[in-house]
Amino acid sequence: MFFKKPKFWDEKKANLISFFLLPFTIVIYFSNIVKNFYKEKKFNIKTICVGNIYLGGTGKTPLSIEIFNILKKLKFKVVFIKKFHSNFKDELRLLSKIGPVISLSSRQKSLEIAESKKYDFAIIDDGLQDKTINYDLKIVCFDKENFIGNGKLIPAGPLRESLSNIKNFDVVFFNGPNKCKKEIKFLLKRMNNNIKIFETNPKILKNTKINRQNNYLIFSGIGNPQNFEFLLRKNKFKILKKFEFPDHYDFSDKEIKEIKYTAKKNKLKILTTEKDFLRLKKNQKKNVQKICIKLKIDDSKKFVKILKRI
Repeated sequence: MFFKKPKFWDEKKANLISFFLLPFTIVIYFSNIVKNFYKEKKFNIKTICVGNIYLGGTGKTPLSIEIFNILKKLKFKVVFIKKFHSNFKDELRLLSKIGPVISLSSRQKSLEIAESKKYDFAIIDDGLQDKTINYDLKIVCFDKENFIGNGKLIPAGPLRESLSNIKNFDVVFFNGPNKCKKEIKFLLKRMNNNIKIFETNPKILKNTKINRQNNYLIFSGIGNPQNFEFLLRKNKFKILKKFEFPDHYDFSDKEIKEIKYTAKKNKLKILTTEKDFLRLKKNQKKNVQKICIKLKIDDSKKFVKILKRI
């Protein structure tokens, strides 16, 4: 099952559909209350959880990769922990290209294996809502543009838990192009004066050899396809056609054939994200190019000091 978030989730003004769905948010509300009574287990391995409260498309995985690279440069032995979901194999493949990954249905069991293998750090990609683990560092990610959307819980809005729970986290990362609004930072500081706030910017890797003089068709199945398009346009790519699919989408042969037919008909080259490219079958990858992106952390020295203090 693949999920494409409804547009009203990111509308800032009140929406009738959202109000109609408000009674159903009580399930998430009470679930979060119950989780507060869970007993948290502390592990000997140092744990960094990179998660979100906004469902999907906040840059968790790219940030996890950047943190992994920082810790590797500091000579630490690091492993990724990712709870196994059959629909999230693209993220597992992306992480496994960078370093070792342990992916079981239980994060606790994955951490026990990581401890037994004498890793120094475990980076948990998604897991802030798992209240059974006492993480050493809790990082919550937001998209700069969408932030908390309409601010309501699922299904009336995109939030997995209330923004007031920012008091339970250590670090906030705003990911995506452009700059985060100052009033949003002030709001978070009022809720948690001790929270550390950072921003990142996506950068196309220099070894990505793609001719920007061509005209392109782009397609993606990610949480925020708008950010992918924005980044390409910002880097002077000429985008004439686009196809958008739900997050973690498995492309059928018919859909890829349609994309290639449209590109050929309009004399366009085809571009997609690295994550989407990893989901393509071998026969689907022909004539499809991928864009490889990394996150650049603003004030990275300050963040490195936080990592060293764990």
